[in-house]
Amino acid sequence: MHTAPDATALDFDRYDRVRPLRWTGQALELLDQRRLPFAVDYLACTDSDAVAAAIRDLIVRGAPAIGIAAAWGVVLAARALPASVTQAAEAASRLEPALQRLDAARPTAVNLRWALARMRRVLATAGADWRAALEREAEAIAREDLAANRRMGALGAALIAPGSGVLTHCNTGSLATAGFGTALGVIRAGVAAGRIARVFATETRPWNQGARLTAWELAQDGIAPTLIADSAGAHLMRSGRVQWLVVGADRICANGDTANKIGTYPLAIAARHHGVKVMVVAPSSTVDMATASGDGIEIEERDPGELLRFRGERVVADGVQAWNPVFDVTPHALIDAIVTERGVLERPDAARMQAFAAG
Repeated sequence: MHTAPDATALDFDRYDRVRPLRWTGQALELLDQRRLPFAVDYLACTDSDAVAAAIRDLIVRGAPAIGIAAAWGVVLAARALPASVTQAAEAASRLEPALQRLDAARPTAVNLRWALARMRRVLATAGADWRAALEREAEAIAREDLAANRRMGALGAALIAPGSGVLTHCNTGSLATAGFGTALGVIRAGVAAGRIARVFATETRPWNQGARLTAWELAQDGIAPTLIADSAGAHLMRSGRVQWLVVGADRICANGDTANKIGTYPLAIAARHHGVKVMVVAPSSTVDMATASGDGIEIEERDPGELLRFRGERVVADGVQAWNPVFDVTPHALIDAIVTERGVLERPDAARMQAFAAG
């Protein structure tokens, strides 16, 4: 385990300017990530089904942000119940269908389930002020995520030697969290601490989260990333310009296997071949000790048309079929370090994960 450097020495505010979720007191406003980087528009969700649709349609994405959005979705569902519902037990029963619809919006990211479980626990112990209790819990989930991200940033950056280059895949920054980010938080902290000299980002097909989102986010903070095609990762590693692959996670299993955006697995294989280290950065809420290994993870598959079309226009010949898994699983043997807000776990395996969870 590593101890964190003094996080207060890092200029977090300079590198933390984007917020994907805003609670107005009446609605949950979500930055529409489908329209970035060319339009910065917020969509107001006034009921839980609108939040579920926003999660499903990738208006909000990233495992921590999905969990936070779902928590606020429960608050909105509670506000829709009549004032005559005064007891938490009755509220829990009447809210359960809305919670199940939120739960079904995305199957792979464990944070969604984790956040909903927290909201259920609050209802189970709440009294007559159950509506306020739900709102306090949603606020706590968001507040704790931001604090966790800043701590992970400091912990992960401390592993990186000064002057290093890093490669990241997909988007794991403020847009995917309450703020600062997981893997991108490590990159922000590494740049702020003078440890990271070069940042490379994959385009991340087919939704181009790296090209549209990660590159845009870093540019907001004055960090100039170099964009590469997904297929250029191994060649980049061979060149010696990167020393770390730093990625997020949507689920970390009991043996350290990790689900992340499709394309992470081949990058991890290439990293091991070329002596590039692999760091997985995620809050402890992403750890799923109930799933023994990556074989037990349900891998979400989206509309094959996402591969067949670009900006609404078909780009392949008629009759061509597509397969569109959204995530893949990186075996724990390819991971050098897992960073959570609770510390750094090096060379993860089942025994180390069990000790980490117990500690």
